Amino acid sequence: MAQQQETQIEETESIISSIFFIKIMSKRRTWVFLFISVYAILLSISWNFLKSVLSWYESTISADSSNPSISISSSGWPALYASVLLGVAFGVLSMVAALAVVLPATLVTWITILVLLTFAGKPRRDLVLEGKKLTLDITGFVIKILIKEGNVVAALCAVLTYFVLVISRNKQLQNGLDDH
Repeated sequence: MAQQQETQIEETESIISSIFFIKIMSKRRTWVFLFISVYAILLSISWNFLKSVLSWYESTISADSSNPSISISSSGWPALYASVLLGVAFGVLSMVAALAVVLPATLVTWITILVLLTFAGKPRRDLVLEGKKLTLDITGFVIKILIKEGNVVAALCAVLTYFVLVISRNKQLQNGLDDH
């Protein structure tokens, strides 16, 4: 008897917690909070990565300028490495940002097409098969576009970063020569 009451209490607590979870997840502000939290974490990671790459670049440049026998900094390799790293980081970040916008739009498109197929008189079995094909087609299309746009952003950021680093290095060298 006591064990039966304990099981009922546990089941009741489980039901209450699942209802509470469903109520919380159905609120728009919960999703807004999750969205903002994820992007804050992504921006924080990106900012820390940016600072670490730039500090590595500065330390490499300062080490090269202190040893005149090594001319790596004049060839621009550290700027190239840093720009590629930053380009990749911002390309991935742009793909994640685009994914947050693409997912709801894709879901609405998928649902719309399935509803239209239903109204067209397709039997349920055919709808399931069409839904599977449709899911694969839409997912493949979205992934191709995300990768293409991420690569464009990565390349653009890498090129811009390279020129900014090289120009800033040349200005530092000119200021160093002007001081002597």
